[in-house]
Amino acid sequence: MDDISTGILLIILLLLILISAYFSGSETAMMTLNRYRLRHLANNGHKGAKRAIKLLDRPDKLIGLILIGNNLVNILASSIATILGIRLWGDLGLAIATGVLTLVVLVFAEVTPKTVAALHPERIAFPSSLILKWLLWLFLPLVKSVNIITSFILRLMGIRTIRADDALSQEELRTVVHEAGALIPRRHQEMLLSILDLEKVTVEDIMVPRSELYAINVNDDFKSINKQVIQSPHTRVLLYRDNIDDAVGFVHLRDALRLQSKEQFSKSSLLRAVKELYFIPEGTPLNVQLANFQHNKERIGLVVDEYGDIQGLVTLEDILEEIVGDFTTSMITTPSEDITPQQDGSFLIDATINIRDLNKEMEWDFPTDGPKTLNGLILEYLEEIPQANTSLRLAGYPMEVVEVADNMIKTVRIMPQFYRPS
Repeated sequence: MDDISTGILLIILLLLILISAYFSGSETAMMTLNRYRLRHLANNGHKGAKRAIKLLDRPDKLIGLILIGNNLVNILASSIATILGIRLWGDLGLAIATGVLTLVVLVFAEVTPKTVAALHPERIAFPSSLILKWLLWLFLPLVKSVNIITSFILRLMGIRTIRADDALSQEELRTVVHEAGALIPRRHQEMLLSILDLEKVTVEDIMVPRSELYAINVNDDFKSINKQVIQSPHTRVLLYRDNIDDAVGFVHLRDALRLQSKEQFSKSSLLRAVKELYFIPEGTPLNVQLANFQHNKERIGLVVDEYGDIQGLVTLEDILEEIVGDFTTSMITTPSEDITPQQDGSFLIDATINIRDLNKEMEWDFPTDGPKTLNGLILEYLEEIPQANTSLRLAGYPMEVVEVADNMIKTVRIMPQFYRPS
């Protein structure tokens, strides 16, 4: 390079630093791209996104190309800087050139382009992908050779070179929803999180328990049956013979009232209007049951245990309420109706309330991995049926058993103002 003037060498050095900055920025931009947004843009026909996806499908080749280019440029820049240093400063030129070039490369070819690329990856990556595509075609033999040597060394070290799956786990997806901020309205975030939680909740958690089922004994007097049909708070009523485990089926009030209007209402006509029973095994996750309701074209079912005994009732609306919140026509009593605030800051609570509903309504933290109702939770804790006015602290919440009847706790007073973590 003795015949090349100092000015030309300086221009070449500046060009090499710019090329180094290009490789550094391209690497950061390509690796910082949001893979899910990238797929969305590619599906909508964005050419830059499509090129970027093809390059990222083989990250080993892409990184190999960028590193080969960057190292070649930096080594050549170092050589030219050394020549310039010796020409300008003599024996001290080598030290001066090394120090100055290190600072210049660090600031202008590394930190600055990588920072810009990290802040605006799409602006850098999409145009850059066109150049990288052709460079990869041009240097493919060299890139493949480097990758083969690298893979061999990694195998000797016991490191697998299989690319990890970049699919989001459920918890990672939950984090994405949480961090969406204003991009997704809070109400919609809650619905998305509720959908993710469906597989963690079973039908027992939301069912109307056996003791609260509104059902009609078809062996009762017909006048009594007629009265119960008219007074039913639900559109579908369960019919049974003497024992609720001997269930006959569901009858839709619309069908019963139509029979009444035609003056054809009788036990036999009522039984003919009965719909076939649909049974749900206890322990069925809500996401599975939602799919089962859809597949079987059903809207209501009876939850049964391993012995076939009826444990409760679940409807399609109950599952949908887990996602979108309570409807105005819920088949179960809403938690707020079971909770009565008192002037002293305590709450009188119907002990048959579902614990999950209680936690949601009051933002409390009673355990949900055991009994489903507050009554069951207290009985499990005490291991006996308590007397009225029994006081206890459960899960950190002070409470008093107010009313006990029919071998179960009816009403409980909870004093959250004295709560302390258990």
